[in-house]
Amino acid sequence: MSLDLVNYERKVCEAVQAFWNNRASAREKQLESGKTDQGERAGVTAGKNMDGFVELVLDIVRANGLAHADIHQNKGLLTLPGFFRPTKLWDLLVISEGQLIAAVEFKSQVGPSFGNNFNNRAEEAIGTAHDFWTAYRDGAFGEQPRPFIGWLMLVEDAPASRAAVQECSPHFPVFLEFKGASYIKRYDILCQKLMHERLYTTASVIASPKNNCRLGQYSSLSPMTNIKTFVTSLAGHIAAEAARLS
Repeated sequence: MSLDLVNYERKVCEAVQAFWNNRASAREKQLESGKTDQGERAGVTAGKNMDGFVELVLDIVRANGLAHADIHQNKGLLTLPGFFRPTKLWDLLVISEGQLIAAVEFKSQVGPSFGNNFNNRAEEAIGTAHDFWTAYRDGAFGEQPRPFIGWLMLVEDAPASRAAVQECSPHFPVFLEFKGASYIKRYDILCQKLMHERLYTTASVIASPKNNCRLGQYSSLSPMTNIKTFVTSLAGHIAAEAARLS
């Protein structure tokens, strides 16, 4: 099976550039209006910061045999049933011939509050996946093969996110891999465990420094969680589904 990876390296750089530029534009607009959010929140409220990564996924879907699939990006069409809750709003859904092909979440974290935000992101990712697969088990999406479930995180590459962090667990020791792990490393560990436990088909994290936004600079943490793994896994799933539905 020949996969089309749609020149993903260039498109990831462009997506990273767009991420930082969109945040900067949002801050500038708020300053001009005189209504500013506190801290990094000012760069989040534009709500379109990860759109470059959304476009990358769309290109992969179209290039690998499902050009005519229904690809949903609008909020009103992004809801799936849950098991522990009635519904869950995803960031992107791919549906073909009434079957769910893929559901993807796009997340980001920019300092300075890496600690609290990491815990929130981890709890959200774990809970979302557990809820989804329990609903799938109980037939929420009908009789169909397992869809692709993806989780893509962009985290600011900064001294605070790269610094070693010590955990306090007074009653029982934390797992060895977490001891002294930076927040960026913790995201890498999280993504690996999400895949090991089959909570996500692919979970990836990329690190990008804010001060190099014009270059679209980014780095990966490990082969298992890098963007190439995400892209190839998605492309392979889409191509297989296109062949099955043809």
